Amino acid sequence: MPLLTRLAKRFGPGATLGSLRGQLLRWLLGPLLALVALNTVSVYRNALDAADVAYDRSLLASTRALAERVSIVGGKVVADVPYVALDSFETDTLGRIFYKVTGIDGETVSGYGDLPAVPANVPRSEAYPALVRFYHANYNGQPVRIAALLQPVYDDSMRGIALIQVGETLEARRGLSNQILFDTLTWQALLLLALALLVWFAVRLVLQPLMRLKIAVETRSLNDSSDVDPALVHKEVRPLVAAMNSSRSRLQLLISSQRRFIADASHQLRTPLTVLKTQAELALRECDRPGVPPEETKAALRHIVHGIAATTDSTVNLANRLLTLARIEHGGDADGAAAQAAPVSLRDGARQVGLEMAMAAVAKNIDLSLEAERDGVVSGQALLLHEMIANLVDNALRYTPAGGRVALRVVEHDDGVALEVEDSGPGIAVAERERVFAPFYRAAATLERNPGGAGLGLAIVRDIASLHGAGIALDEAAGGRGLKVTVTFNRA
Repeated sequence: MPLLTRLAKRFGPGATLGSLRGQLLRWLLGPLLALVALNTVSVYRNALDAADVAYDRSLLASTRALAERVSIVGGKVVADVPYVALDSFETDTLGRIFYKVTGIDGETVSGYGDLPAVPANVPRSEAYPALVRFYHANYNGQPVRIAALLQPVYDDSMRGIALIQVGETLEARRGLSNQILFDTLTWQALLLLALALLVWFAVRLVLQPLMRLKIAVETRSLNDSSDVDPALVHKEVRPLVAAMNSSRSRLQLLISSQRRFIADASHQLRTPLTVLKTQAELALRECDRPGVPPEETKAALRHIVHGIAATTDSTVNLANRLLTLARIEHGGDADGAAAQAAPVSLRDGARQVGLEMAMAAVAKNIDLSLEAERDGVVSGQALLLHEMIANLVDNALRYTPAGGRVALRVVEHDDGVALEVEDSGPGIAVAERERVFAPFYRAAATLERNPGGAGLGLAIVRDIASLHGAGIALDEAAGGRGLKVTVTFNRA
């Protein structure tokens, strides 16, 4: 589990990723190094086993040669070993060799009488047909390898089993083992170096398409909106390139939308500013016109100043709504910072907006009512929801004739909470109900009653509803006259 935990921290979500080339090299060369190490141990052990078999076979051959010279003479076991043979058994160019011949009754017939006996637990070797046992022992402070062969001996008077032991010191075996180890390590090191170079070259070659992709993205012109060619990279990376192209397309749509918004906003602001300039010039001309009585000048100026004030109010209202739209696009609060969603009571928000709009409703003799039996709690940003309700009520009051009615309702359903704003105004034709949510678009019926409107109210409502995951619908009011706007939220 600790290993899995470390791997999860290293490669899981949120982990800091380093060089891809470095990670590939580590994950390829690390296991490769471990496998080479295991292979080195295996090759070394196999070579040692082969060397031991070869040396044991040579030791057995010496033992058999000695056994052939053992016989029974005069009722005794004797070993007919010439002096020259004895000398060759006592010494060797790579180490010392010792022997011992034991008779039928356990007496020492020839050789080194103190040569270690055969341990009781040493099994017979199955590799050879002879009755031979191999074992390690210490003799005169030196480790030796001994072959013990049981040799039948007999004549007309007696028969039995003689024991022939031949041992040798391990210098030759150790020398061969060291040579095998050196050769194995040398070849495995060269193999590992060659594999490391091949892996490094392969990783570098495989990552070349990613570097070409990097260069293609970095050198691309800002005005180039074409997709990056997925054929530049391997098929495993093509989904990433497709996601980049999709993200770039969405970004282009956002930029285009902002450009259209800026162009429309500039057009909308240019008109009231031009009117303000014209009215100011008229006021100056009126002041400079000779021969006009002061009373007439004052009345004309008052009329022009009233027009300037109305145009200024309209411009300020337009600017505020443009700022609201910009704030909604960033999903933030009044300072442009991202705001956290919190439980918001639609009933409290509708009551607050109703109190703020009460004087405007009284001025037009409009019956403004609130119908909400429950809180209608939703998850969202209180400031934006207040702005949405205020826009709906303001639109309703603007286009409802004097003596009409505007009703706010908060209705809880099984699957959510609905905010309804219903008025008795001219309504919106069915063919225009989708188009009125576009910025600066105004329905034909609204142009007649409020020519100076900006056409941003329902666009703001639509964006705030989308930001909160709510649906919005336009329908006819009760009785077939007027408009009912329904915004449906999920439960908090």
